[in-house]
Amino acid sequence: MNDVLIRSLLEPIIDPDFDRPLGAIGALSKVEVEGDHVRVYLELVQPLHTVARRLDLACTSAIHANYPEATVEVLVRETGLPTKTAPALAGVKNLIAVASGKGGVGKSTMAANLAVALAQTGAHVGLLDADVYGPSQPTMFGLAAEGMRAEKTDDGKLVGYPNESFGVKIASLGFVMQRDQAAILRGPMLAGYFSTLVDQIQWGELDYLVFDLPPGTGDIQLTLTQRIPLTGAVVITTPQEIALADVRRSIQMFRKVNVNVLGVVENMSYFIPPDMPEKRYHIFGKGGGAAVASEYDVPFLGEVPIDVRIREGGDGGFPFVLDADRMDLGDAFRAIASRVVSEVRKANASTSQQTVQITL
Repeated sequence: MNDVLIRSLLEPIIDPDFDRPLGAIGALSKVEVEGDHVRVYLELVQPLHTVARRLDLACTSAIHANYPEATVEVLVRETGLPTKTAPALAGVKNLIAVASGKGGVGKSTMAANLAVALAQTGAHVGLLDADVYGPSQPTMFGLAAEGMRAEKTDDGKLVGYPNESFGVKIASLGFVMQRDQAAILRGPMLAGYFSTLVDQIQWGELDYLVFDLPPGTGDIQLTLTQRIPLTGAVVITTPQEIALADVRRSIQMFRKVNVNVLGVVENMSYFIPPDMPEKRYHIFGKGGGAAVASEYDVPFLGEVPIDVRIREGGDGGFPFVLDADRMDLGDAFRAIASRVVSEVRKANASTSQQTVQITL
């Protein structure tokens, strides 16, 4: 057993997100053999929470299949880390916008459950509720009665801290407004509020910060894309044509400002009656999300059905992806989150190769 033989066993292993061998993408940095002990060094594009363990097991299995007496240690270095961002977001690795061309398609519901599904992988996740006209995340996470946590620094500046629920850090205008208070803001004020929320919230170290944007292609979206180097955007739609027309505008807007579109999610795709599980009704049409994704050559990330428990979860402050009684529904969304992670890794593959070592 030597490093050349071990490397020959490991180079063909496929990175599942890139669908290419470790040897071909330069991920197999080094192999060390000392007696029966093998140390493998991998360099993988972050985020790693869904892929590092899989590749650790694949490498270990490949070695043990040929050298069962070997002990294997896998060390991973992260690559594809951001090079610059707003000072308050310096500890955030990936910035994901969740957007929709129009209201009423379930964008905030999807943003909340995406954040929780990412947290379920072991990642550190934040959610910034940027929908100033309808800040719904405090309700969706059972924090509607909470106030914003803040303190003054020695130089008199106000610093805010996110609240936390279900493993997700959350900041929202809803924490500083009364429940029925209207946010009466015009364009410059709207962008100014968003900038303040970004600049004054201390997120700390995060693997993902999800932005729940207001619907449309207005001031908040433009301010976000101009000020913050987004990793990418996830666009939410429903199957009917009136929603798809607005999705096209959203995709075009992100492309004009050079933001990578990670993919399209179709919400309210179909309805399965509880008493007739073999039936599937496409109330709002069929296949529209996949069609518009194909039209613009962006990934189709998946579809989520109409289910009353999704609505009940949002109203009750319990994201449906946590519902142990409907694991099938949660699994559908976890599959979407997994595809988002894959697209994030692809988007990060071309970024600067800063590295941080992680021991599995």
